[in-house]
Amino acid sequence: MLVTFKYRPRNTFIQRLDPRTRLIFFLCVVLALTIPEIWDYRFILPLFFVSLTLFLISHIEWKDVRRILPFMFILVFFIVGLNGLLSGRGGPSSVTNIPSPVVFEVLWGIPITVSKMWFALTQITRMFTMALLVIPIPYTMDPNIYGTAFKRMGASDKVSFTMDLAFRFLPTFARDFMITMDAQRARGYEMDNLKGGLVARIQRLAPLIIPVVMQSTVTGEEVIDAMDLRAFGTKPRTWLKDLKYAPRDFFLLGLGVAIFIGCCVFKWGFGVGGYFVPDFFTNLFI
Repeated sequence: MLVTFKYRPRNTFIQRLDPRTRLIFFLCVVLALTIPEIWDYRFILPLFFVSLTLFLISHIEWKDVRRILPFMFILVFFIVGLNGLLSGRGGPSSVTNIPSPVVFEVLWGIPITVSKMWFALTQITRMFTMALLVIPIPYTMDPNIYGTAFKRMGASDKVSFTMDLAFRFLPTFARDFMITMDAQRARGYEMDNLKGGLVARIQRLAPLIIPVVMQSTVTGEEVIDAMDLRAFGTKPRTWLKDLKYAPRDFFLLGLGVAIFIGCCVFKWGFGVGGYFVPDFFTNLFI
């Protein structure tokens, strides 16, 4: 049986939005930050605070995201941020080309410049801006309308149902993993103190990995059989839920479109939004 994240009804502005509005707004913000390659902190910071505001008013409790947020921080700080700090890659070529004071050197004489430090901060802020819009979705969006939302956005039945299953895959996999772990512990298998090298630890995890993979395969086959029994794909299907836009949806949709168009106009029309290091940041290290 497929499960979902810990969704529960909340009487918040975010939950009263049409799910299509939230998906389109997220897409507008991502495109605004990536297509015109906006690197100016005067554009990124306002978008970050908009994302942070929407995240806070979603009223997600700490216990719901306490396992996700640490992974997100590790991913952003130690992978995205560290890569930008050491190499300056993943951004505009001006990160390493512009003259910039060297603050210190690390490892094998790799220079850490002011430009790289500012780029790392900018890249971290960009990633958090996108992440804060995505995290509330599985916790505040009714899982029964995942497929309906994509269908009403113009996707085909197959694509809509695929996205619905994709949203349910990770929590289902996590549930199967926890059930298998509890079952192995009940049989006396030691799961807490894994000793030895990398290969030895992987071998000791086999009693977990194999049953979970097999259960995922069986669940997938059951879903396929259920869809075949219902003749899925032979003709257009009907959807039980009906979605309608409200004035608040038009407001947020207009804001998202305005953000995307505004970033494109400023970057390609006025040449504003490119990468640069502000003077106040450079003066901190001189």
